[in-house]
Amino acid sequence: MSADLHFYFDPVCPFAWMTSKWVRMVAAQRDYQVDWRFISLRILNAHIDYDAHFPPEYEAGHTAGLRLLRVAAKVRAAHGREAVGPLYEAIGTRIFDTSRAVDPLSGADQGGRHVLEPLLESVGLPVGLADALDDTSLDDEIRAETEEALALTGRDVGTPILHFQPPSGTAFFGPVISRLPSEDDAGVLWDHVIGLASFPGFAELKRSLRERPQLASFGVDTQAAGKEEDWHGGSRRTKK
Repeated sequence: MSADLHFYFDPVCPFAWMTSKWVRMVAAQRDYQVDWRFISLRILNAHIDYDAHFPPEYEAGHTAGLRLLRVAAKVRAAHGREAVGPLYEAIGTRIFDTSRAVDPLSGADQGGRHVLEPLLESVGLPVGLADALDDTSLDDEIRAETEEALALTGRDVGTPILHFQPPSGTAFFGPVISRLPSEDDAGVLWDHVIGLASFPGFAELKRSLRERPQLASFGVDTQAAGKEEDWHGGSRRTKK
């Protein structure tokens, strides 16, 4: 698959999901080809003591992400790379654009099969692919793709990782956004990102203060700015 952009995602990362929605808008406007690839936060943080470094729900959530990536890997092997994007879109919509008052797909349920099967069916895939949730033989492939992403950026990053004009173009963590731009603004904002990516010497822009993402799963008004929080070190703390 020849692509204009490689997008490395973990399906339980809210910021990867928000960026993916923006990327889909731009891709539709400009006929971009996106190859949706895997990076696992659970594998990325395998060496970290979750109890000491993360809020209580993170280990279960990251484990759910790995289980869902197993299904995505199985889908890619059986139905081709083009099948990954629609599945990610269905999963992300279910996790993040649905109130958590509704049975979630991540968290303590760790990738609920009873929720995943209808999503597979909704994108025209066999529900039996949900068997891959517990297929650890797929972890080596996901681990290798995680390492591929980190080789492009260095290891002190999160998700998403975007690789522009692969294989020779620039890759970096982000861009991370908390609000989805309008249809009119999406391309303009993207052009600024491309401007940075086109300069080989670009290294980093970063701030840990972020608005809570405008996603229904965060219990916020999706039309209003979220409360500003400090996401340093994987934890978030509300700014006083």
